[in-house]
Amino acid sequence: MQRLKTRPQFQATLDGGTVARTPHFAMHRLVLAPTAVPLTPVDGGVVAKPLIVPGMVWLGAMVPKRWARRAVTRNAIKRQIFSVATSFEPQLPLAAHVVRLRAAFDRKVFVSASSDVLKSAVREELHTLFERASRSSA
Repeated sequence: MQRLKTRPQFQATLDGGTVARTPHFAMHRLVLAPTAVPLTPVDGGVVAKPLIVPGMVWLGAMVPKRWARRAVTRNAIKRQIFSVATSFEPQLPLAAHVVRLRAAFDRKVFVSASSDVLKSAVREELHTLFERASRSSA
């Protein structure tokens, strides 16, 4: 599994559309057809290389400060996203995926910034998200 790293890669994938949602997360997918791969312009405009190389599973995680204020929480959520994605990789189509946090976890329920309770809640919801996404690809 390759990771999305640049802003244009994330933007292109987000434009691909939403394939699954849960109360806190959304998954976006960009199917990479060899003829319709987004291109990165090169100075002079003569040659353009693919923004995202087709034939692989690509994954990016977006955890905005708006929904997870503490860096510890954002990093813990990102680690959970990549961990769960690794177990679902064989079921995912060869495409670019972005998992986006779209709502905050209640700080009254999850008091600690990085507790085992929060991590297990995130993990359960991510399993649901990836199951829905893998069913939508079939």
